[in-house]
Amino acid sequence: MSKIIFSVFALSSLLFAGAAHSAGDPEAGKQKSPICAACHGEDGNSLVPIWPSIAGQHAAYFVKQMLDIQTGERKNDQMTPIIASMTNQDFDDLAAFYAGQEVKPKEAAPENIESGEQIYRAGNSATGVAACMACHGPGGTGNPPAMFPALRGQHSQYTVATLKAYRSGDRSNDQNAVMRTISAKMTDTEIDAVANYIMGLY
Repeated sequence: MSKIIFSVFALSSLLFAGAAHSAGDPEAGKQKSPICAACHGEDGNSLVPIWPSIAGQHAAYFVKQMLDIQTGERKNDQMTPIIASMTNQDFDDLAAFYAGQEVKPKEAAPENIESGEQIYRAGNSATGVAACMACHGPGGTGNPPAMFPALRGQHSQYTVATLKAYRSGDRSNDQNAVMRTISAKMTDTEIDAVANYIMGLY
């Protein structure tokens, strides 16, 4: 029963947070996007594996990350100076632009794709690792109302770094510590495998 109450509370918090931002103008976002293009690509499909692809990311989630970085809730030494002077409207406009961009497919390595799929779709019941698709969807499209991000096609190198940052506590802006709790139970092998699977997920 406590797990059900926690889940309802967490979802309610996410829904409230997701409703807090206003709609942006994608055309205005396109005009503001060149500053982002060097790392994230002109259309949000990053060509450098250490930088995330942001094409197709949900607007509310995008805005939350920008605000968290700007306020220091999420530590990111590269992004902080770039967005320091941006306004909420800038974030809304950029979010609207990138949300409308198409995610470009990437190819997952065959070596550990099966184990990655197992973790993504079923988790690891022996160690309490939850299935990724419970929040991020079978196709990795996420859950916009709950602000669970889209993951499909994300660079595996970036996903590995993100999961390890949650696991170590270096990143802590996840709602109700959901990602910190899950990643704390994951091995490096599991993280590598699920990140690889997500990269090729469509």
